[in-house]
Amino acid sequence: MLSYILRRLLSLLPILAGVSFVAFFLIKLVPGDPVQALLGLEANPQAIATLRQQYGLDRPLLEQYLIWMGRVIRGDLGQSIQTHLPVSGMIRQAMGTTTQLSIAALLLSLLIAIPAGVMSATRKNTLVDFVASFSALGGLSLPSFWLGILLILGFSVTFPLFPSSGSVLLFDDVAQGLRHLVLPTITLGTALAAATMRMTRASMLETVHQDYIRTARARGLADNAVLYKHALRNALLPVITLVGIQMGQLLGGVVVTETVFALPGIGKLTVDAIFARDYPIVQGTVMVMGALFVVINLFTDLIYCALDPRIRY
Repeated sequence: MLSYILRRLLSLLPILAGVSFVAFFLIKLVPGDPVQALLGLEANPQAIATLRQQYGLDRPLLEQYLIWMGRVIRGDLGQSIQTHLPVSGMIRQAMGTTTQLSIAALLLSLLIAIPAGVMSATRKNTLVDFVASFSALGGLSLPSFWLGILLILGFSVTFPLFPSSGSVLLFDDVAQGLRHLVLPTITLGTALAAATMRMTRASMLETVHQDYIRTARARGLADNAVLYKHALRNALLPVITLVGIQMGQLLGGVVVTETVFALPGIGKLTVDAIFARDYPIVQGTVMVMGALFVVINLFTDLIYCALDPRIRY
């Protein structure tokens, strides 16, 4: 197991190197000059040249990349061109909002999707199956920005039960934090629950017809034991793959939801930085998103070993 983990960690290095390359050079393709955006269109050419030299933007791209990578390895993501604040501190502050929203949305989707998927698979072609499948199709079809706006109109404007914008960390105020989380969590968790439910149903339908399930029933085991101890455990492997991808995407930045509800998360931070041509923030957020994604995929592979002893062997 230890050797497998070490091999996986070593395999992450070229992936992270590729992510850093994309993070640095992709933002360079966006039209516009960050210094021009900061100083304005009527800025003095000498002031523009001085500021470009200050941020190293007058050097060749490859040299800029090597200098930036050297700082990233030391944990320094640079300084924002717009606010002059450390990028690492801004990302750390934004990650609190994104993390609690991502975890809440993922928990909500799992609490809904797995029981619904199991019931739909064990009651195939019944009313329960049709309702669950239709609900999942509707959840996948609803655009998240449209659902978020509807929730704001219904539960913030018409019935002012929940805030329509902003965020409060649960560590600071649990009650207010939960009130601010309700609408964004429903908006984000709906699509997640729909995809997870369909995956759970498909995996369970394949698993319940396996030979070992028939053998377990022939031995006289109770239906609940066969269903949850044997069938569901093996059916969860592809579901865990999907959940791992979803978690990586969520922590990488739920851009649409954070924008609709004006949440100060990493997604909104990235969008604002792109419009402001703030290269260090965009490069830093993309780098952090990529690193989180590959680390979460590693943990997903390790969870396989706990569920399926054959993988451990």
